[in-house]
Amino acid sequence: VQLVESGGGLVQPGGSLRLSCAASGFTFSNYYMSWVREIPGKGLEWVSDIDGGGGNTYYADSVKGRFTISRDNAKNTLYLQMDSLKPEDTALYYCARNPPDPVQAMCITECDYWGQGTQVTVSS
Repeated sequence: VQLVESGGGLVQPGGSLRLSCAASGFTFSNYYMSWVREIPGKGLEWVSDIDGGGGNTYYADSVKGRFTISRDNAKNTLYLQMDSLKPEDTALYYCARNPPDPVQAMCITECDYWGQGTQVTVSS
């Protein structure tokens, strides 16, 4: 199993970024996937979940209305579109695979495979 994030960078407040996570080594469409971020000094924070088919999505209150999770199962790729970015969104963003019997918003303790992370910095 391999998860490789990309798309992070430096962006001004109010700007946008789209993160990608390329998955390999497993049947991607069979798994619930998540984005989790690590904020300096605050630890890990769950950001968003998406089910295997992409029809059900869930968000932390801190990003609801600004971030959109999606997936392309034909390309084995997970996405996170981030709009209206704020300085407090600065973090290392990870994609992660949930176990076969997922519990929504519990990736931090339940996810079995994680990528290496991609850094997002929101600053003027």
